[in-house]
Amino acid sequence: MLSIGIVGLPNVGKSTLFNALVRAYQAKVALHPFTTIKPNVGVVEVPDERLSLIADRLSLEKQVPATIEFVDIAGLVKGAHRGEGLGNQFLAHIRECNAILHLIRFFDEGIPHPSGVVDPESDLEVVNTELCLKDLETIKSHLAKASRDKNEKRKQVLAKVLKTIDQDKPAQEAKLTEEEKTQVLDLGLLTLKPILYIANVSESQLGKKLPAPLPRNTLTLSAKLESDLIELSSEERKEYLQSSGESESGLDKVIKAAYKLLNLITFYTLLPNQVQAWPIEKGTTALSAAGEIHTDFEKKFIAAEVCPFLELVKFKTWQEAQEKGKVKTQGKDYLISDGDVVYFKHS
Repeated sequence: MLSIGIVGLPNVGKSTLFNALVRAYQAKVALHPFTTIKPNVGVVEVPDERLSLIADRLSLEKQVPATIEFVDIAGLVKGAHRGEGLGNQFLAHIRECNAILHLIRFFDEGIPHPSGVVDPESDLEVVNTELCLKDLETIKSHLAKASRDKNEKRKQVLAKVLKTIDQDKPAQEAKLTEEEKTQVLDLGLLTLKPILYIANVSESQLGKKLPAPLPRNTLTLSAKLESDLIELSSEERKEYLQSSGESESGLDKVIKAAYKLLNLITFYTLLPNQVQAWPIEKGTTALSAAGEIHTDFEKKFIAAEVCPFLELVKFKTWQEAQEKGKVKTQGKDYLISDGDVVYFKHS
């Protein structure tokens, strides 16, 4: 399952956003720091029009969408890597996440800020610094172990990352090769993960130029607005978004941005009464995609029967698509395309 960890300073709206994303009040929200004293975890379904279209066209009763897990940890503060505040206690909970969602506060509507003033640039620097320092702590401990174990390859990669972080740069800027990344993959380095930044604004700030520069991979949304939408019907939510100048919900924006950030695509599988969506990285082979469903499918792979989504929905059954020559048999090295509907043959 795709997992995203939410980080930020206290009172930036993390729990409010989390509630909006999971569409239920699973996280407590209050107007004081450290409201979240243990991680909140929520699983949400990925909105997918193609899934519904396949189910409707083939008269399938059950739809199983892809899911994303969101992990909301306590707010980080300056000195978190030394144990200040509470956020440092929970950084371990996002080590296993595929990506990080870094929420930056732009709104200023009576909710106290830990430093007394809303300063997005300073807040961004504080959190990024704490993530780097936490990684620094991890790298130094494992570098010592690699030296004791005389693991030269791992030692060289760790030293390369250490040099980068010592220059106040995230591990991503060490520009590790794919082979080098395998040497540190088990460490769950926070600044090596893809980061999606979200500017949390007030409703009145939506559509306006913000007073501070934003990093790459930044979305702008109002967590408060998204939270308000929870109580509305589908039609009311649509009207509310339109009146606020928004064409889609924050959840949809986050999902799309996360997919793009992680280079993900979706393929589908069928059962007699079910269609299921599976997120995989672009460039995944049929063999590896089979393993996403079940390890036995990968071990005993024979072939993959593939029909593109746009072709399949022209018919009422998989068999009809086969008869019309739209289902192609592919080998283990076939690269799955976005929207492929796949039937795996295995021994």
